Amino acid sequence: MKDSYGRTIDYMRISITDRCNLRCKYCMPDGVPMVPMSDILSLEEIVQIASCGAKLGIHNIKVTGGEPLVRKGCASLIRELKAIPGIECVTLTTNGLLLEACLQDLLAAGLDGVNISLDTLNSERYDAITGTDGLATVKRAIDLAASASLPVKLNCVSLDWDETFAGDSQSADGSWRGMVEFARNHPVDVRFIEMMPIGYGRQFKSLNHQELLENMKRLYPDLTADSGSHGPGPAVYYRIPGFQGSIGLISAIHGKFCENCNRVRLTAQGYLKTCLCYEDGADLRAVLRNGTGGQVLEEELTSAIRQAILKKPNAHCFERPEEMTEQHSMVMIGG
Repeated sequence: MKDSYGRTIDYMRISITDRCNLRCKYCMPDGVPMVPMSDILSLEEIVQIASCGAKLGIHNIKVTGGEPLVRKGCASLIRELKAIPGIECVTLTTNGLLLEACLQDLLAAGLDGVNISLDTLNSERYDAITGTDGLATVKRAIDLAASASLPVKLNCVSLDWDETFAGDSQSADGSWRGMVEFARNHPVDVRFIEMMPIGYGRQFKSLNHQELLENMKRLYPDLTADSGSHGPGPAVYYRIPGFQGSIGLISAIHGKFCENCNRVRLTAQGYLKTCLCYEDGADLRAVLRNGTGGQVLEEELTSAIRQAILKKPNAHCFERPEEMTEQHSMVMIGG
Protein backbone atom coordinates (compact mmCIF):
# COMPACT_ATOMS: atom_id res chain seq x y z
CA MET A 1 0.00 0.00 0.00
CA LYS A 2 0.97 3.65 -0.23
CA ASP A 3 1.45 6.00 2.68
CA SER A 4 0.07 9.54 2.79
CA TYR A 5 3.10 10.82 0.80
CA GLY A 6 2.61 8.37 -2.05
CA ARG A 7 5.48 6.05 -1.09
CA THR A 8 4.91 2.34 -1.67
CA ILE A 9 5.49 0.47 1.60
CA ASP A 10 6.44 -3.10 0.75
CA TYR A 11 9.23 -3.94 3.20
CA MET A 12 9.00 -4.95 6.88
CA ARG A 13 11.98 -5.50 9.16
CA ILE A 14 10.99 -7.88 11.95
CA SER A 15 13.04 -8.11 15.14
CA ILE A 16 12.50 -11.49 16.81
CA THR A 17 14.68 -10.81 19.87
CA ASP A 18 16.49 -7.96 21.59
CA ARG A 19 19.17 -10.33 22.90
CA CYS A 20 22.60 -10.74 21.38
CA ASN A 21 25.77 -12.76 21.89
CA LEU A 22 28.02 -9.76 21.17
CA ARG A 23 28.62 -6.56 23.12
CA CYS A 24 29.52 -4.08 20.39
CA LYS A 25 30.68 -0.72 21.71
CA TYR A 26 28.25 1.31 19.61
CA CYS A 27 25.21 -0.91 20.16
CA MET A 28 24.85 -2.72 23.50
CA PRO A 29 28.22 -2.75 25.33
CA ASP A 30 26.51 -3.40 28.66
CA GLY A 31 23.72 -5.60 27.35
CA VAL A 32 20.04 -4.68 27.53
CA PRO A 33 17.42 -4.90 30.29
CA MET A 34 16.09 -8.44 30.37
CA VAL A 35 12.57 -8.43 28.98
CA PRO A 36 10.36 -11.39 30.02
CA MET A 37 9.68 -13.74 27.13
CA SER A 38 5.98 -13.17 27.78
CA ASP A 39 6.52 -9.59 26.56
CA ILE A 40 8.17 -10.79 23.34
CA LEU A 41 6.00 -11.74 20.39
CA SER A 42 5.63 -15.47 19.88
CA LEU A 43 6.65 -16.84 16.50
CA GLU A 44 2.96 -17.50 15.79
CA GLU A 45 2.14 -13.85 16.50
CA ILE A 46 4.92 -12.72 14.15
CA VAL A 47 3.44 -14.87 11.40
CA GLN A 48 -0.01 -13.38 12.05
CA ILE A 49 1.35 -9.85 11.68
CA ALA A 50 3.33 -10.72 8.56
CA SER A 51 0.24 -12.32 7.00
CA CYS A 52 -1.79 -9.15 7.56
CA GLY A 53 1.10 -7.07 6.24
CA ALA A 54 1.21 -9.19 3.09
CA LYS A 55 -2.44 -8.41 2.44
CA LEU A 56 -1.48 -4.72 2.48
CA GLY A 57 1.38 -5.18 0.02
CA ILE A 58 4.35 -6.14 2.22
CA HIS A 59 6.37 -8.40 -0.10
CA ASN A 60 9.82 -8.30 1.50
CA ILE A 61 10.75 -9.28 5.06
CA LYS A 62 14.06 -8.93 6.88
CA VAL A 63 14.39 -11.00 10.06
CA THR A 64 16.59 -9.15 12.56
CA GLY A 65 17.41 -8.87 16.26
CA GLY A 66 19.37 -8.35 18.49
CA GLU A 67 20.89 -11.49 17.07
CA PRO A 68 18.03 -13.49 15.54
CA LEU A 69 19.88 -16.81 15.58
CA VAL A 70 19.99 -16.84 19.38
CA ARG A 71 16.23 -17.37 19.31
CA LYS A 72 15.12 -20.96 19.04
CA GLY A 73 12.98 -21.61 15.99
CA CYS A 74 14.40 -18.90 13.73
CA ALA A 75 14.70 -21.23 10.72
CA SER A 76 11.17 -22.54 11.29
CA LEU A 77 9.87 -18.98 11.38
CA ILE A 78 11.58 -18.21 8.08
CA ARG A 79 9.93 -21.27 6.53
CA GLU A 80 6.51 -20.07 7.72
CA LEU A 81 7.11 -16.52 6.50
CA LYS A 82 8.11 -17.85 3.08
CA ALA A 83 4.82 -19.75 2.89
CA ILE A 84 2.66 -16.64 3.35
CA PRO A 85 0.88 -15.70 0.10
CA GLY A 86 2.32 -12.43 -1.18
CA ILE A 87 5.68 -12.71 0.60
CA GLU A 88 8.33 -12.82 -2.11
CA CYS A 89 11.62 -12.46 -0.26
CA VAL A 90 12.75 -13.30 3.27
CA THR A 91 16.29 -12.43 4.34
CA LEU A 92 18.21 -12.41 7.61
CA THR A 93 20.58 -10.02 9.36
CA THR A 94 23.07 -11.72 11.69
CA ASN A 95 26.47 -11.15 13.29
CA GLY A 96 27.53 -14.49 11.80
CA LEU A 97 28.72 -16.27 14.94
CA LEU A 98 25.95 -18.90 14.83
CA LEU A 99 25.44 -18.90 11.07
CA GLU A 100 27.61 -21.91 10.28
CA ALA A 101 25.68 -24.11 12.71
CA CYS A 102 22.31 -22.90 11.41
CA LEU A 103 23.11 -22.57 7.71
CA GLN A 104 21.67 -25.86 6.44
CA ASP A 105 18.39 -25.32 8.32
CA LEU A 106 18.15 -21.77 6.96
CA LEU A 107 18.79 -22.95 3.40
CA ALA A 108 16.19 -25.69 3.78
CA ALA A 109 13.71 -23.09 5.04
CA GLY A 110 14.15 -21.13 1.81
CA LEU A 111 16.15 -18.13 3.07
CA ASP A 112 16.72 -15.73 0.17
CA GLY A 113 19.82 -13.92 1.47
CA VAL A 114 21.86 -13.02 4.52
CA ASN A 115 23.35 -9.75 5.78
CA ILE A 116 26.32 -10.22 8.09
CA SER A 117 27.40 -7.40 10.37
CA LEU A 118 31.20 -7.06 10.19
CA ASP A 119 33.05 -3.80 10.77
CA THR A 120 36.65 -4.90 10.39
CA LEU A 121 38.90 -7.72 9.17
CA ASN A 122 41.51 -6.96 11.83
CA SER A 123 41.19 -9.54 14.60
CA GLU A 124 42.40 -7.26 17.41
CA ARG A 125 40.03 -4.52 16.40
CA TYR A 126 37.16 -7.02 16.02
CA ASP A 127 37.77 -8.16 19.58
CA ALA A 128 37.81 -4.55 20.79
CA ILE A 129 34.58 -3.68 18.99
CA THR A 130 32.55 -6.78 19.83
CA GLY A 131 34.05 -8.09 23.08
CA THR A 132 34.53 -11.50 21.42
CA ASP A 133 37.35 -13.16 19.48
CA GLY A 134 34.98 -14.55 16.85
CA LEU A 135 36.34 -13.09 13.61
CA ALA A 136 37.60 -16.44 12.26
CA THR A 137 34.18 -17.99 12.92
CA VAL A 138 32.41 -15.17 11.07
CA LYS A 139 34.76 -15.32 8.09
CA ARG A 140 34.24 -19.07 7.82
CA ALA A 141 30.46 -18.56 7.87
CA ILE A 142 30.74 -15.95 5.09
CA ASP A 143 32.64 -18.37 2.88
CA LEU A 144 30.20 -21.22 3.56
CA ALA A 145 27.14 -19.08 2.84
CA ALA A 146 28.64 -17.71 -0.37
CA SER A 147 29.71 -21.18 -1.52
CA ALA A 148 26.11 -22.33 -1.00
CA SER A 149 25.05 -19.64 -3.51
CA LEU A 150 23.23 -17.69 -0.81
CA PRO A 151 23.46 -13.95 -1.57
CA VAL A 152 25.68 -12.40 1.11
CA LYS A 153 25.99 -8.75 2.11
CA LEU A 154 28.42 -7.43 4.70
CA ASN A 155 27.20 -4.50 6.80
CA CYS A 156 29.99 -2.24 8.06
CA VAL A 157 29.22 0.68 10.37
CA SER A 158 31.08 3.77 9.13
CA LEU A 159 32.68 4.95 12.34
CA ASP A 160 35.71 7.16 12.78
CA TRP A 161 37.85 4.37 14.18
CA ASP A 162 40.80 6.68 14.85
CA GLU A 163 38.65 8.55 17.34
CA THR A 164 37.08 5.40 18.75
CA PHE A 165 40.37 3.54 19.19
CA ALA A 166 42.80 6.37 19.68
CA GLY A 167 46.39 5.29 19.26
CA ASP A 168 45.88 1.84 17.74
CA SER A 169 47.81 0.75 14.67
CA GLN A 170 45.03 0.65 12.07
CA SER A 171 43.83 3.96 10.65
CA ALA A 172 40.22 4.75 9.79
CA ASP A 173 41.25 4.87 6.13
CA GLY A 174 42.83 1.44 6.39
CA SER A 175 39.74 0.04 8.06
CA TRP A 176 37.34 0.84 5.21
CA ARG A 177 39.95 0.01 2.59
CA GLY A 178 40.35 -3.47 4.01
CA MET A 179 36.61 -4.06 3.86
CA VAL A 180 36.44 -2.79 0.27
CA GLU A 181 39.28 -5.12 -0.71
CA PHE A 182 37.36 -8.07 0.71
CA ALA A 183 34.98 -7.75 -2.25
CA ARG A 184 37.85 -8.25 -4.68
CA ASN A 185 38.08 -12.01 -4.14
CA HIS A 186 34.73 -12.74 -2.49
CA PRO A 187 31.29 -12.70 -4.22
CA VAL A 188 29.71 -10.53 -1.53
CA ASP A 189 28.39 -6.97 -1.39
CA VAL A 190 30.28 -4.84 1.12
CA ARG A 191 28.02 -2.04 2.41
CA PHE A 192 28.99 0.90 4.58
CA ILE A 193 26.29 2.28 6.89
CA GLU A 194 26.39 5.74 8.39
CA MET A 195 25.95 5.65 12.16
CA MET A 196 22.58 7.06 13.18
CA PRO A 197 22.26 9.10 16.40
CA ILE A 198 20.18 6.51 18.23
CA GLY A 199 21.05 4.99 21.60
CA TYR A 200 24.78 4.42 22.02
CA GLY A 201 25.24 5.59 18.44
CA ARG A 202 24.97 9.18 19.65
CA GLN A 203 28.38 8.82 21.31
CA PHE A 204 30.26 7.98 18.11
CA LYS A 205 31.29 10.01 15.09
CA SER A 206 30.24 8.57 11.74
CA LEU A 207 32.30 8.95 8.60
CA ASN A 208 30.68 11.27 6.06
CA HIS A 209 29.77 9.10 3.09
CA GLN A 210 30.24 11.93 0.62
CA GLU A 211 33.85 12.11 1.77
CA LEU A 212 34.15 8.33 1.89
CA LEU A 213 32.97 8.05 -1.71
CA GLU A 214 35.50 10.65 -2.84
CA ASN A 215 38.26 8.75 -1.04
CA MET A 216 37.15 5.54 -2.75
CA LYS A 217 37.22 7.24 -6.15
CA ARG A 218 40.76 8.42 -5.55
CA LEU A 219 41.87 4.93 -4.58
CA TYR A 220 39.79 3.20 -7.28
CA PRO A 221 39.50 5.67 -10.17
CA ASP A 222 37.59 3.14 -12.31
CA LEU A 223 34.79 2.85 -9.73
CA THR A 224 31.41 3.20 -11.45
CA ALA A 225 27.75 3.16 -10.45
CA ASP A 226 26.19 -0.30 -10.28
CA SER A 227 22.63 -0.33 -11.58
CA GLY A 228 22.07 -4.02 -10.91
CA SER A 229 19.40 -5.31 -8.55
CA HIS A 230 20.60 -5.79 -4.97
CA GLY A 231 17.28 -6.00 -3.13
CA PRO A 232 14.68 -3.57 -1.73
CA GLY A 233 16.96 -1.64 0.63
CA PRO A 234 18.26 1.95 0.32
CA ALA A 235 21.91 1.22 -0.51
CA VAL A 236 23.52 2.88 -3.53
CA TYR A 237 25.95 0.46 -5.18
CA TYR A 238 29.22 0.78 -7.08
CA ARG A 239 31.40 -1.60 -9.07
CA ILE A 240 35.18 -1.79 -9.21
CA PRO A 241 36.61 -3.59 -12.26
CA GLY A 242 38.05 -6.96 -11.32
CA PHE A 243 36.08 -7.24 -8.07
CA GLN A 244 33.69 -10.14 -7.53
CA GLY A 245 31.42 -8.14 -5.23
CA SER A 246 29.93 -4.65 -5.24
CA ILE A 247 30.36 -1.79 -2.77
CA GLY A 248 27.27 -0.20 -1.22
CA LEU A 249 26.66 3.00 0.72
CA ILE A 250 23.69 3.42 3.05
CA SER A 251 23.84 7.14 3.78
CA ALA A 252 21.01 8.04 6.13
CA ILE A 253 22.69 11.28 7.22
CA HIS A 254 24.63 12.58 4.20
CA GLY A 255 22.45 11.03 1.53
CA LYS A 256 18.97 11.27 2.99
CA PHE A 257 16.68 8.84 1.20
CA CYS A 258 13.41 9.41 3.07
CA GLU A 259 11.50 10.33 -0.09
CA ASN A 260 11.99 6.75 -1.27
CA CYS A 261 11.55 5.01 2.08
CA ASN A 262 9.61 1.78 1.63
CA ARG A 263 9.83 0.21 5.09
CA VAL A 264 8.35 -0.23 8.51
CA ARG A 265 9.90 -2.01 11.52
CA LEU A 266 8.35 -4.44 13.98
CA THR A 267 10.07 -4.58 17.37
CA ALA A 268 10.46 -7.83 19.28
CA GLN A 269 7.78 -6.59 21.67
CA GLY A 270 5.32 -6.02 18.86
CA TYR A 271 5.47 -2.28 18.26
CA LEU A 272 5.24 -1.28 14.60
CA LYS A 273 7.56 1.66 13.98
CA THR A 274 7.27 3.76 10.85
CA CYS A 275 10.39 5.92 11.31
CA LEU A 276 13.52 5.51 13.45
CA CYS A 277 13.40 9.10 14.64
CA TYR A 278 10.00 9.06 16.24
CA GLU A 279 7.93 7.03 18.67
CA ASP A 280 5.03 7.02 16.19
CA GLY A 281 3.56 3.64 15.34
CA ALA A 282 1.14 1.01 16.57
CA ASP A 283 1.17 -1.49 19.46
CA LEU A 284 0.32 -4.63 17.52
CA ARG A 285 0.97 -6.88 20.51
CA ALA A 286 -1.91 -5.18 22.30
CA VAL A 287 -4.14 -5.70 19.28
CA LEU A 288 -3.19 -9.38 19.12
CA ARG A 289 -3.64 -10.11 22.80
CA ASN A 290 -6.70 -7.98 23.46
CA GLY A 291 -8.55 -8.92 20.29
CA THR A 292 -11.53 -11.23 19.97
CA GLY A 293 -9.82 -13.74 17.69
CA GLY A 294 -10.65 -15.16 14.29
CA GLN A 295 -11.61 -12.99 11.35
CA VAL A 296 -12.38 -9.99 13.56
CA LEU A 297 -8.83 -10.02 15.00
CA GLU A 298 -7.34 -10.27 11.52
CA GLU A 299 -9.35 -7.25 10.43
CA GLU A 300 -8.35 -5.30 13.55
CA LEU A 301 -4.67 -6.15 13.04
CA THR A 302 -4.73 -5.26 9.36
CA SER A 303 -6.46 -1.97 10.14
CA ALA A 304 -3.88 -1.09 12.81
CA ILE A 305 -1.03 -1.72 10.35
CA ARG A 306 -2.79 0.31 7.65
CA GLN A 307 -3.41 3.27 9.94
CA ALA A 308 0.19 3.28 11.17
CA ILE A 309 1.51 3.30 7.59
CA LEU A 310 -0.82 6.15 6.64
CA LYS A 311 0.68 8.19 9.50
CA LYS A 312 4.30 7.44 8.52
CA PRO A 313 6.34 10.68 8.86
CA ASN A 314 7.60 12.45 5.78
CA ALA A 315 11.26 12.30 6.82
CA HIS A 316 13.65 11.64 9.69
CA CYS A 317 15.28 14.45 11.64
CA PHE A 318 18.71 12.96 12.39
CA GLU A 319 20.29 16.27 11.42
CA ARG A 320 18.24 17.85 14.22
CA PRO A 321 18.60 15.37 17.11
CA GLU A 322 16.76 17.66 19.50
CA GLU A 323 13.55 16.95 17.55
CA MET A 324 13.80 13.17 17.90
CA THR A 325 11.22 11.54 20.13
CA GLU A 326 12.61 8.00 19.98
CA GLN A 327 14.54 7.19 23.16
CA HIS A 328 15.13 3.46 22.76
CA SER A 329 18.42 1.96 21.59
CA MET A 330 18.70 0.30 18.19
CA VAL A 331 18.84 -3.17 19.72
CA MET A 332 15.48 -2.50 21.39
CA ILE A 333 14.02 -1.27 18.13
CA GLY A 334 15.55 -3.90 15.86
CA GLY A 335 18.43 -3.60 13.42
